[in-house]
Amino acid sequence: MRVISIIDYSPLWETMQKRQVTQYQLLQKGIDNKTLDALRKNKNITLLTLEKLCNIIGCSPNDVVCFK
Repeated sequence: MRVISIIDYSPLWETMQKRQVTQYQLLQKGIDNKTLDALRKNKNITLLTLEKLCNIIGCSPNDVVCFK
């Protein structure tokens, strides 16, 4: 059985590019490599992590994730 992911973090990468925020900056602010890897693979993150990303980047959750 194949699991279809409905989570899509492509808005995060677009928002980061628009706001000129790098992955290195996220690492410096406490987002770890494991979390970045999960984001790249559209895997689950906690709401606390989502909030942290939004605070670092200065955006809303809709700028980080969308649901298909």
